[in-house]
Amino acid sequence: MSSLSLAVRDSTTMLRRNLLHARRYPSLTLNLLLTPIMLLLLFVYIFGDTMSAGIGGGADRSKYIAYIVPGLLLMTIGSTTIGTAVSVATDMTEGIIARFRTMAIHRGSVLIGHVIGSVLQSVTSVVLVGAVGVAIGFRSTDATVLEWLAAFALLALFAMALTWIAVGMGLSSPNAEAASNQAMPLILLPLLSSAFVPISAMPGWFQPIAEYQPFTPAIETLRGLLLGSEIGNNGWLAVAWCLGLAVLGYFWSTSKFNDDPK
Repeated sequence: MSSLSLAVRDSTTMLRRNLLHARRYPSLTLNLLLTPIMLLLLFVYIFGDTMSAGIGGGADRSKYIAYIVPGLLLMTIGSTTIGTAVSVATDMTEGIIARFRTMAIHRGSVLIGHVIGSVLQSVTSVVLVGAVGVAIGFRSTDATVLEWLAAFALLALFAMALTWIAVGMGLSSPNAEAASNQAMPLILLPLLSSAFVPISAMPGWFQPIAEYQPFTPAIETLRGLLLGSEIGNNGWLAVAWCLGLAVLGYFWSTSKFNDDPK
């Protein structure tokens, strides 16, 4: 069997293992998924009228629903990948990785299984949060099929990038609790982006923090694809952030996995 066939076979086995874990122990995924859903319902039904007026939508709450959903979709990905960091840290501390290293399996398949499994969970979570958004009034009537495909591709690429970062966080953490704490920026950064209010409405000293981070260009690109707003340079910036984070996370994770004696 060629090395490529071996890698594909073992990666598929590890993917199946991670998906079975997620199915048998869904509480972590569900808890992380509830955060963006609760924020969506909170901001729409409690603050919706005020926030809609603040972005120029008057008393039409649907304007704010359209504004907030793209940001919550990206936040869902950040929230879901926290579970990846916890899962990787758990594997490292419970000794299963040490056993895998004694077996005749492709070394990189362990990480690849985690990454692909996490991306699939992130995409599933995005679909669920998107369904909640549609149920409460989100509509994207002007988006073409190509724009929908581009939006989906951006979400998948963003999920892959954050997943590799989360894997690195899990590998560098001494236990699952530390991994959860270390991965918290993945859910806090969307709160400091343009997900809930326009950057122009933020204090002047805070605007660079919200603007020059990975979530804001991705959110603005998603809004442009689904709602027809101006994308500008955000599309290229979003892709560049995704590729940069993915490469950084990949080399960090593989280096840590190959060197870590745990």
